[in-house]
Amino acid sequence: MTVPAVGALTALAALLCLTAALGACGRRAACTASDLLVASRGVTPWWNASAISGEYISAASFLGTAGLVLAYGADMLWLPIAAAAGHVLLLAFVTAPLRRSGAYTVSDFAEWRLGSRAVRRIVTACVCFIGWFYLLPQFEGAGVTLRVLTGAPVWAGWAVVVAVTPALVLSGGMRSITMVQAVQFWVKLAAVAVPAAALLGLWHMSGGPGPPGDGVPRFDRTTRVHVRTDAAVTVPADVTVAARGRVDGARRDGGPLALAAGRHTIGRGTDVVFPAGAAVPHAERLPAQDSGTWATPFARGEEHGLYRTYSAMLGVMLGTMGLPHILMRFYTSASGSAARRTAALVPVLLALFYVFPALYGTLGRLYAPELLMTGDTDATVLLLPGRMLPGAPGSLLTGLVTAGAFAAFISTSCGLAVAVGGTLAQCARRTDPAAFRAGVAVALAAPLALLPGTGAHGAAGLVTVALGVSACSLCPLLVLGIWWRGLTPAGAAAGLLAGGGLAVAAGAARLCRAAPAGWPAALLAEPALLIAPGAFAAMVAVSLLTRRRVPRHTDRALRRLHCPPDPGTGRRAGPRPLVPPDRPFIA
Repeated sequence: MTVPAVGALTALAALLCLTAALGACGRRAACTASDLLVASRGVTPWWNASAISGEYISAASFLGTAGLVLAYGADMLWLPIAAAAGHVLLLAFVTAPLRRSGAYTVSDFAEWRLGSRAVRRIVTACVCFIGWFYLLPQFEGAGVTLRVLTGAPVWAGWAVVVAVTPALVLSGGMRSITMVQAVQFWVKLAAVAVPAAALLGLWHMSGGPGPPGDGVPRFDRTTRVHVRTDAAVTVPADVTVAARGRVDGARRDGGPLALAAGRHTIGRGTDVVFPAGAAVPHAERLPAQDSGTWATPFARGEEHGLYRTYSAMLGVMLGTMGLPHILMRFYTSASGSAARRTAALVPVLLALFYVFPALYGTLGRLYAPELLMTGDTDATVLLLPGRMLPGAPGSLLTGLVTAGAFAAFISTSCGLAVAVGGTLAQCARRTDPAAFRAGVAVALAAPLALLPGTGAHGAAGLVTVALGVSACSLCPLLVLGIWWRGLTPAGAAAGLLAGGGLAVAAGAARLCRAAPAGWPAALLAEPALLIAPGAFAAMVAVSLLTRRRVPRHTDRALRRLHCPPDPGTGRRAGPRPLVPPDRPFIA
């Protein structure tokens, strides 16, 4: 086993030990329904903001952002901006009113606000699909991390996440994972910041070379590339390589091979040696970009790139407002004002983190350009320390990055498991441990069963599928349910079915790679710019047509959402929230 592999496994073992210790602390304190679902609504703003940031920084943030910057360049810097903007909108429009509702889950809020069990069931389905789509990149990221660093099969990474997540969630619920997620945010920040600072200093000492100015990236030295899976690549210019394996359907024995500019296929397990100065081929699913377009926003080499950029930004921004595992964290705040302070801290913490993945992507363009050929761009953060700093120092940094990556996978998976499992248990009107355990099992089993058949996808691309479903379903429901008196159960159901249904269908087509070329491909890949406004419009139009069916308790519900409690009595008028009794759980 190589030194980097030993360092990675040691760091992973240390992280798991820390996680187990933190989870045990939460387990001793969790004994009621309120403990398991909302941590007894007693989490302080700073602790909660750290936990939310730890939960939001998933595989897409830790691995995917750097990979996107490596492949697409400056366009991808808009996605972290959209994520931070989504939390600002969440602060302005959702957090405090949602906390004042007193509900435990988004489904509880929907039934309390609209008085409809049918709407609750539709919301529950939306929560499940969002959670399942969001869990896919966590599993895939874990598999990629162990495969790249240790050579283990991808299922080994899945197994680690699937084993640790229920152990934490079922032992202490929200109270347990709050402590885990808060601490893991700072682990992730240190894991990405310390190596980035070291690598940036090393780059500066080497003279600070920039991206090549005469076209696509080039190998700065003779480079051997091992292709782990069957790949189709585009060669930018004629080049003579040494290949051992299958290239263009023919077996090669390691001798010289002339590759003409254009498309070529490379078989699994093939080694290709490129001479210094050769242009880097790129995977067929990645655009061919020279250094000028790579550094210029809205200049990506895809069809309809401007539409895709704006649609992805809107999907991430609105989708963040409706993520169920993020919304559940605000239920843990002591009051609406505490929820607002929590939401105000989150963009600051996220902005602090997102500075670093862009640096990894830029350095990867210089020191790991072969990832453009293999398409394994999510491995940029994992490979750079060893590539730029060989030996023991690079192995230490690789171990630190590995710990941060698995902290991202585990903390996000825990939040999603609680959100989906709690929603399913609440929908069944049960608050016993068996219902919660069954919900968590469904939350983890469904994406795990789908993962082998979805093929290789980037972590960031998979997360945008979940964010798109959220933007087209739960976001319109929350905004209109909180701020518009005229929303009716029929209008909410119509918008949820139209927006959520179309977004789920587009996401499924994307996972199956069933999209055709041209505009249909762009619309299926990034549908939020069309579907999200349509969902809002459907809710408003159907509500206006059924205005006589506005729930009778609407005025009291809105007073509860927007009016702080009377400072003299601590009470406010409003319907009683649909929450389970705060009774002890019996193991």
